[in-house]
Amino acid sequence: MNARDTVDIGLNRFARRGYDLDEVSIVPSRRTRDVDDVSTAWQIDAFRFDIPLVTSPSDAVVSPATAIAVGRAGGLGVLNGEGLWTRYDDPTDVYRRIAAAAAAGAPPVALLQEVYAEPVKTDLITARIKEMGEAGVTTAIRISPQHTEQLAPAALSAGVDLLVIQGTIVSAEHVTSQGDALNLKEFIADLDVPVIVGGAANYTTALHLMRTGAAGVIVGVGADTYSTTDAVMGIRVPLASAIADAAAARRDYLDETGGRYVHVIANGRIETSGAIARALACGADAVQLGEPLRAAAEAPGGGVWWDSVAAHPRLPRGGTSARIEPAGSLADVLLGEARKADGRTNLFGALARTMAKTGYSDLKEFQRVDLVIGGGAPRDGAPGQQSIGG
Repeated sequence: MNARDTVDIGLNRFARRGYDLDEVSIVPSRRTRDVDDVSTAWQIDAFRFDIPLVTSPSDAVVSPATAIAVGRAGGLGVLNGEGLWTRYDDPTDVYRRIAAAAAAGAPPVALLQEVYAEPVKTDLITARIKEMGEAGVTTAIRISPQHTEQLAPAALSAGVDLLVIQGTIVSAEHVTSQGDALNLKEFIADLDVPVIVGGAANYTTALHLMRTGAAGVIVGVGADTYSTTDAVMGIRVPLASAIADAAAARRDYLDETGGRYVHVIANGRIETSGAIARALACGADAVQLGEPLRAAAEAPGGGVWWDSVAAHPRLPRGGTSARIEPAGSLADVLLGEARKADGRTNLFGALARTMAKTGYSDLKEFQRVDLVIGGGAPRDGAPGQQSIGG
């Protein structure tokens, strides 16, 4: 990061300039391709996927059934290991209560806190993973860092394919005076399954998480339209810059280890096909989507959206949405023909067309596409490149 990447915000206090995805645009190259010659596939560890999608572990959009449907569509469905499906044998009545509240607008956070007060049951973690596995799709479950040592054994014994350790902010070095903290490096080293961990917000954190042995690092704090992390905690991550930082960490870690590649998964306000394309162009290998998937008819929340942190018992950091009508099936949202020109259906079909229009045949090539920042000349008035990352 050079001097022009910082801004003087007061006497001897500086802030780094960061960029959100909507400030970055993709520049076509001299070449175009036929869309049928483009591949949106990616692979993490031994698991290959047709589209670079990792679902947000929100009960609003992921049940065991929808995780299976996402897997069959070519993505990775991640079930919340601390969600409704591991707290209730049958959460149907809970979903009905949320839907009834949504009839009058956005359901209250207090309702979410009430229904999530039911304890997590490890036998349900085992049952849900086996249910997904029997369908023949890659299985993944999310567990928070503070509950990993307690709940991960049940997921591992059930044969989960990928373990996701995810919180708003996750570090490789957690300091606490309340007993022993989770040592990610030691924990991951003892596992036979690949781990995806996050979120990371900058180069240093991403690099440290890569050094734990993780197969993938989630970048971003998951902020969406309904997130209040900025208002509650003052934390906001300009995602284009965060992705570029993590991509730089990935490159340096690749050199450091002599060839070990760690995947970068972008997680934030990625709500349209254009945002997906920009996230991948900034250096992400895949995107984590939540809120856009509530438009699918199969979404268990019935068109209502809430993030997992919206139900936090002491400090909720997200709201709930009013209900929307389905835009189509899950297949329509991900890959089907779009009926509206709003970038919210055929999300990954649109990505393939962006890659074709810019001349790239696969995702790794597409990460080299030229980017431009809108808003005029660079801040120092000189022509040339502007850094969006470290």
